[in-house]
Amino acid sequence: MMLYQIEFPLATLNAEEVEAALCEIGASSITFVSDDDEPVLEPKPGEIRLWSETRVRALFGESHDALTSLARLAGRFGAHITAAASVRAVPAREWERAWLDGWTSRRFGRRLWVCPTAADPPQDPNAVVVRLDPGLAFGTGTHPTTALCLQFLDALPLIGRSVIDYGCGSGILGLAALKLGAAHVIAVDLDPQALLATRDNACRNAVSSQLETRADSEALEPADVVVANILAEPLIELAPTLTASCKVGGELLLSGLLKSQAYAVKAAYAPAFDIVQVVGREDWCCIHGQRTS
Repeated sequence: MMLYQIEFPLATLNAEEVEAALCEIGASSITFVSDDDEPVLEPKPGEIRLWSETRVRALFGESHDALTSLARLAGRFGAHITAAASVRAVPAREWERAWLDGWTSRRFGRRLWVCPTAADPPQDPNAVVVRLDPGLAFGTGTHPTTALCLQFLDALPLIGRSVIDYGCGSGILGLAALKLGAAHVIAVDLDPQALLATRDNACRNAVSSQLETRADSEALEPADVVVANILAEPLIELAPTLTASCKVGGELLLSGLLKSQAYAVKAAYAPAFDIVQVVGREDWCCIHGQRTS
């Protein structure tokens, strides 16, 4: 089966209005992409951040007529849409899962392994294995920030301890903590897809009874270990929340930040934490702190 893709510049159009219009005319997927690989930072809750030069890509089934779809868009947003748009046929496939092609089992630290659901188990008899199907949520361990958090978790004493995984994505960090001996994990994320992926992966790893998911951080009981793999600006803004979520004497892991941003993030947590270690990989780093007051 063949599909077709319509692509055009967002320019001054409102992203939410464009997305709504494409859904109305039957788009099966909508993606906003950068013209020049410009980075986009983590949005605040309720905020949408896009690139200064953004293109819109919408995928339609073969039953839709491209010219009709373009005409409806032009009627809504102006004739320039038709002039600037490109249309091309594309083969049908599982687009949302294509990025997992080539993902293989990996070891983090001394004994922790993260493996695709269908992969063969590692030969290491001491391996602690997390089986993962990320779904549409971020987190396989391939990104340096996730890898650094997994290495730290493998090294921490987790037996019997409580953990908060803030911004859980696929649930990989919380699941790793449970497999390494943690007693209970609360996984927090604003994205419902992330919470769904986390619950599914918890069932896949037979730890669902020890894991709880939440869409917000209200009334969190302080935990022995708090890990947050997001980005620098949200980490700074969340300092009061994450500090309150960590017991005195507890461990804090902060990642998702560039090495150049480490000083500002450390400064936000310095009043309540001793910074034990900062470890880098490529341009990224992870901060390990221990709460003192």
